[in-house]
Order: sequence, then structure tokens, then C-alpha cells
Amino acid sequence: MVRISEAWRPGRRGVLRGAAGLGAAALLPAGAARAQDFAGRTIEWVIPMSVGGGSDTWARFHLPFLQRNLPGSPTVVVRNITGGGGINGTNQFAGRARPDGLMILGTTASIQFPFLLGDPRVRYDYAQWVPVLASPTGGVMYVRPELGVRGPQDFARLKAAQGLRFGSQGPTSLDIVPALAFEMLGLDVQIVFGMQGRGQGRLAFERGETPIDYQTSSAFISQVMPLVREGKAVPLCSWGVMNDAGEIVRDPNFPDLPHFAEFAQAATGSPPSGPAWEAWRALFIAGFAAQKFVVLPRTTPAGIVNAYKAAFARTLADPEYKEKRGPVIGEYDEVTGPAADRHYAAATTMSADTRQWTREWLLRRFNHRLGGDN
Repeated sequence: MVRISEAWRPGRRGVLRGAAGLGAAALLPAGAARAQDFAGRTIEWVIPMSVGGGSDTWARFHLPFLQRNLPGSPTVVVRNITGGGGINGTNQFAGRARPDGLMILGTTASIQFPFLLGDPRVRYDYAQWVPVLASPTGGVMYVRPELGVRGPQDFARLKAAQGLRFGSQGPTSLDIVPALAFEMLGLDVQIVFGMQGRGQGRLAFERGETPIDYQTSSAFISQVMPLVREGKAVPLCSWGVMNDAGEIVRDPNFPDLPHFAEFAQAATGSPPSGPAWEAWRALFIAGFAAQKFVVLPRTTPAGIVNAYKAAFARTLADPEYKEKRGPVIGEYDEVTGPAADRHYAAATTMSADTRQWTREWLLRRFNHRLGGDN
């Protein structure tokens, strides 16, 4: 197992599961949620991505539970504000949201990455918000069977392969995680930009145009597992998940697959390390291990914040939620309370050295210059 970050060290209650379900409600001050009443109010849930996308689907899945569990059963509406890869809507939330609990934001990796990398378009600061829900996901890397690669034992064959291509949404999208993985493995992969979503990347893989690909867990299960069963795709590794001690461990959705750090060590003979690993680690946390949050302005009164935390705690304990969550978020434990705070700290932190190395790598590898780079 690979230690990830001091920010993931658990307290006495643990990190991933210690505050899930009714346990989280027990961590709130007695009567704190009851002190707030949203009866007759309308709450705007800003999603800075398009209708029908992953973030929108995630929010709309939670919406009826939130309406049911907030005091007074208010009306909650999702407002999609697109543009700038999520930056536009997030900037608007940062400028407009008041500390009254009537506007919340659903964040995702697409807005965490620009923040971490110092993108000059960003006019928001995660330090100015407080999380009330944290949601992880996973991902799986896979290859075409024609490569003759079945696992790390065939790494020499993978490294010698000619014509490796990967379809990417952009250099600072979620696809930076596999791009850094290729870098650490020393693979000669041509990264082709312009994919409008991971679905297009999968279709390019199916057509034989890109022999190596990855999908997030839900898409892998629904769209790629049929290819695996038909012998048209070979999974190599998952990205992994975080355990209570802040270590990368195998994804429970894919227990027979090594996680990336396992795969890299078996393939190369050494555990991943160095600046590329530090960058991968930070972006993996922000992109997968703690991909989405629901946040409020940090100046929001404690009674309102606690009302949201209690509402999400009741949601996580709801048998209907547990029954229906699989196709939407996978079998991953969403958390609230102190566990969400730990996720938040880990997902929104990158050292200055790692940030600078990543910016220089983006310029060197893709000729991609973030504003402010000379």
C-alpha cells in the first residue's frame, strides 16, 4: 500500500466511513439542524457543467433526498451554468452566493484542477467554502487485446508497442491523470486532444484508433465490461481508492485489478516516486478519490451548515439511496462531517513545488501554457 498524504490521516473515527450515514448526524451539535427551517424557500444548486453530464446526473440523483431531509422540505432546483470547463459557473457562485444557505455549489475535478494549477481564469478560492458532502469515484485503464498485454508481467511488450494513442479531452482535464501515468511508466503514447467527453474516447478505442484508454468506474462497468467479456478490451489496473489511513488500495468495484501504484511497481520494479508521482498523487485525489463536493460559503452560520450536514447524513443512511446509488456513483462511500473536511483538505491542496513542476511539464509535454507562465 502506498501512503498518499498527511491530510488523509484519520482521527479516532476514521476517514472514509467514520462519518457516513447516521454516524455523521451524531457528530453534529444537538438541535443544530432543527434550529434552521427552509420551509417555503427555494434553494439553487449551481452545477457548472452541462445538463446530462456526470456532475448534473450526480446532483439530480441527490436532489429529492436533499429536499426531503432539509428542515422544512424546501424546493431545490439545479441551475447549470456552463463555459470555461466549469470555471464560469464556479466564478459566478463565488461572486453571488450569500451565507444564507439558499445557494449551494456542486464542484468537480474540472474546477479543482484549474484551482490547483493556478489557472488565471479562476476567481474562486476553496478556502472560502465549507464542504457538506464529499463524493469519490474510480477509474480503470485498459488496452486493445491485439497488444498481447494481460498485466504488468507483459510490460516490456507494452513499452515496445508502436502506435500507442490515447484520446483526451485536454491537457488539464481529468485526463491529465492517465497522461502522468504514461509519463511515469515511460510509455510512448501519442495523446490526441479534442475528445468531447470520455465517451468519445471509448468509441475511438472501439474503432481501433486509440489502443489504450480509461473510463471512470460507472462508464467502465456499463460500457467497457461488455467489451472485456467479448475479448475486445483488456483491463490493466484501476486508479485505486483511498482507505481510512489515507493509503491507495484496490478499488472494491474491481478487487482483482491492481491499483496503479501496484501496477507501476510490478511493471518497473520500483514504487512510483519523484515529482511526476507527487503531481499524479495530488491530481488523483482531486480527480477521483475526492472528486465532487457540495459547498457553502465559509461565512454561512453554523446552524445552516449543520442542517445540510444532517440532511446529507440522513440521505447516506436512507435504504432507497443505498439501493439506487450504484448506477450513478458506483459502490463508493460518500461522506459528510469531519470525513468530508479531510477529503476537502486533501483534494484542494498542492505544494508550490508540485504545482510549478506540473505547469512546466504541461509546457514541455504539450506546449500548453497556463496564464502567468513566461
